[in-house]
Amino acid sequence: MTSTFPNISISTERLVLRPLDTDDVPALAAMMNDDQVAAWTDVPQPFTEQAAHGWITEHAPAEREAGRGLDLAVTEFLTQRLVGIIQLTKTNWHVRSTELSYIIAPWARGEGYASEAALATAQWLFGDQRLERIELRTAADNTASQQVAQKIGCISEGVLRNACIAHVRTDDGGWSDIRTDFIVWSLLPEDIEGADGHLADTSGFTGYTDWN
Repeated sequence: MTSTFPNISISTERLVLRPLDTDDVPALAAMMNDDQVAAWTDVPQPFTEQAAHGWITEHAPAEREAGRGLDLAVTEFLTQRLVGIIQLTKTNWHVRSTELSYIIAPWARGEGYASEAALATAQWLFGDQRLERIELRTAADNTASQQVAQKIGCISEGVLRNACIAHVRTDDGGWSDIRTDFIVWSLLPEDIEGADGHLADTSGFTGYTDWN
């Protein structure tokens, strides 16, 4: 039975999903310092290039090798510019399930990149990796993330009350924690049958041997 994700590159019409590389450090750090990322994730603020380097060279490889998940850089096919990241976490190889999340850079929002990358990842997980369930959790007020979940065919399963820590700006420019609800979404293999076929090219899976 498979217990770790392979090194992989996934191609879509406009994107390439690949392992994070040290060349991504400046763009990753800049993306993680965005206010929307800070509001809806637990990424430390400010997020330094040293932290980005540690994520790429230590955290991401360790998560993959331990079988817990996978971090993929989402890049534009034509420019190779870093659009965002896809993360798989809390992977259970016995249940054949994983949790998926996505972050998109401020300049790339509104282009459908999150749904394109998420659907391509889901198709790869259900097809190549034979997973049976993908779970997403979105903060109750994070409507943009919820729209992505709906677009790729996710089904809302319910609400985890008071289970999410979000963040708001304070008067001194810092951040303060606030509690909110999580909306739980699931995606099963049959759920993506009705998703827009043009969002992803399921034949674009290639092995990737240069993982840091």
